[in-house]
Amino acid sequence: MTQGIVKRNNVTIKGEGEKIILFAHGFGCDQNMWRFITPAFEKDHKIVLFDYIGCGNSDTSAYNFEKYSNLRGYAQDVLDICMELQLSNVIFIGHSVSSMIGLLAALEQPNLFNSLVLIGPSARYINDENYKGGFSQEDLEGLLNVMDNNYLGWANFLAPTVMKNDDKPELTEELKESFCSSDRTITRKFAEVTFFSDNRDDLPKIDVPCLILQCSEDVIAPDEVGQYIHKHIKNSTYKKMKATGHCPHMSHPEETIKFTKEFLKHQYH
Repeated sequence: MTQGIVKRNNVTIKGEGEKIILFAHGFGCDQNMWRFITPAFEKDHKIVLFDYIGCGNSDTSAYNFEKYSNLRGYAQDVLDICMELQLSNVIFIGHSVSSMIGLLAALEQPNLFNSLVLIGPSARYINDENYKGGFSQEDLEGLLNVMDNNYLGWANFLAPTVMKNDDKPELTEELKESFCSSDRTITRKFAEVTFFSDNRDDLPKIDVPCLILQCSEDVIAPDEVGQYIHKHIKNSTYKKMKATGHCPHMSHPEETIKFTKEFLKHQYH
């Protein structure tokens, strides 16, 4: 069974320390996206990396439409990995949709987690009454429609929008290639599950200390979203980054490392 979960999610372990950091990548990405960040933590931590089903080198045959029809299926995979590796006091660092996946996992088993670092989190992508998520229902239905009819065109449009660092075209190209190398059927379903999820009611329930890293000029998770999450998670720290776009761990790793280390210093007792 151990080999099953390790293979299923292509789990990788590195680092020399005893404290555990579990890195969870965002939509359409894989564990390789963390390569600019992990070296800064390897000396003092055990680093656990993985790929969600349909991403990277995961085992796509393990995909189950019913299980992954909402984010709790992905949260269960996070818990499976923790159980399988007998992890405890876990620092969870999640990018984008993984922020809410980590939050759901911590709600399920709060004693398993030391803290959560949420990079570009969003509890709801669709605008609602008195809530600005950044998108209309029509915007996102249009995006999914493009995925169905012109997958390459969708990737070409979304990658620069997400990365938003024109001076680093190689990162935009990497993100585009990552979108295109993911399993298309699974990615299409993951997009739907991600963009139409609503985790606002889960925010006040979390007791685990959280760091919210809010990027500048992030169209995927605008300022109002990060501030909303900070307001509704009682034990949270909010940091507005100079980093632009939605992937600061790739475009601005030094700033991401700095804020994360400052936060974690206060979590160790």
